Amino acid sequence: MEEQTEKKQHNDREKQRIFDEEFMPHLGALYNFAYKLTYDEDDSKDLVQDTFMKSFRFIDSFQEGTNAKAWLFRILKNSFINEFRKKSKQPSKVDYQEVEGYYNSEGTEKPSVTTDLRVDTVKNMMGDEVTNALNSLDVDFKTVIFLCDLEGFTYEEMSKILDIPIGTVRSRIHRARNLLKERLAQYAASMGYK
Repeated sequence: MEEQTEKKQHNDREKQRIFDEEFMPHLGALYNFAYKLTYDEDDSKDLVQDTFMKSFRFIDSFQEGTNAKAWLFRILKNSFINEFRKKSKQPSKVDYQEVEGYYNSEGTEKPSVTTDLRVDTVKNMMGDEVTNALNSLDVDFKTVIFLCDLEGFTYEEMSKILDIPIGTVRSRIHRARNLLKERLAQYAASMGYK
């Protein structure tokens, strides 16, 4: 039996209402997810902007009352993968101003200051060891840890977001947590945990 889904055509006022009420509340969560994927503030903003543009363009395919957050996360994840594939086919680029600044400041020691509040916040919350262990994971493992343990998505929602079977979600989480456990074993012992 073939399943048919009807797309409801919304007028401009309805589109704006859905966008404001269903999508905008997830702006912060989307930005955090984008940052976990890119580790770059500007790339994260671009990714979130692209996600919102696509969500508005395809708003007629969104069914009200369903999980808007999962729908947006899936768009963002697919945009990230598409952008990653596009960039991986391009030769690496070097920012001229960054190189010029480096050579002009030769001999001077630069302070390691970050303007990203999330980096400071996460650093204060988890500690360097946990952050470094999480960052050392493959992007697939980082993503499932982030979606499950930080964003609180269910396995079914993660399966839809990542477009993988639910069994694969479970195995990735299991493997990711084991890798984190291995990498944090020494740190945990030094903190008095067995």
